[in-house]
Amino acid sequence: MAANLEDVPSVDLMSELLRRMKCSSKPDKRLILVGPPGSGKGTQSPIIKDEYCLCHLATGDMLRAAVAAKTPLGVKAKEAMEKGELVSDDLVVGIIDEAIEKPSCQKGFILDGFPRTVVQAQKLDEMLERRGTKIDKVLNFDIDDAILEERITGRWIHPSSGRTYHTKFAPPKAPGVDDVTGEPLIQRKDDTAEVLKSRLVAFHRQTEPVVNYYAQKSVVTNIHAAKPPKEVSEAVQKALAS
Repeated sequence: MAANLEDVPSVDLMSELLRRMKCSSKPDKRLILVGPPGSGKGTQSPIIKDEYCLCHLATGDMLRAAVAAKTPLGVKAKEAMEKGELVSDDLVVGIIDEAIEKPSCQKGFILDGFPRTVVQAQKLDEMLERRGTKIDKVLNFDIDDAILEERITGRWIHPSSGRTYHTKFAPPKAPGVDDVTGEPLIQRKDDTAEVLKSRLVAFHRQTEPVVNYYAQKSVVTNIHAAKPPKEVSEAVQKALAS
């Protein structure tokens, strides 16, 4: 249920109104970000989201939300999880289909972490085709595995906001605490060299064919993700302007 607008501060109303006016002139975009863990997708997606007024669809979060909301698809997903089964591709695509109905997805979306396989990409394309739309651009964050190890193992996160830091590249003002709230930072359990190696093997085996699949549709742009974030941002902007 929408909040009573009388109780919303004028400043918030005005800023939302200005945001919507700005968004109305933006082109619609349906994007997929592909890249191994630590390639910078997480840094770039909020920038792209704000610039183009898109919604960010992370399939893991969406599945958890659908389960919590007890939507028909969420109930099915919960059944599969409780049996220790993988949630089917059809179910995940169904949850994406539901999610893009939201007003925040009106101008399009960024998909991150999906599709991971060619079969998933095909099912996603079929669903979008039924809606009379398609993927406009796939940004492939291309980076050498050796660089990723240094990036990943130095990464620290503020759990409630998702702000990320790095001991070498983007340290917090005070070691171990978030710049904004002063709350402690954590390191994800999978941000270790051993876990990274197994994730990279899976990424190269499963997801690189997805890039080839979309390359045949001429929608892939390779982004040199080893560059500093500002330069990567510029490359992303250039790719999305074309």
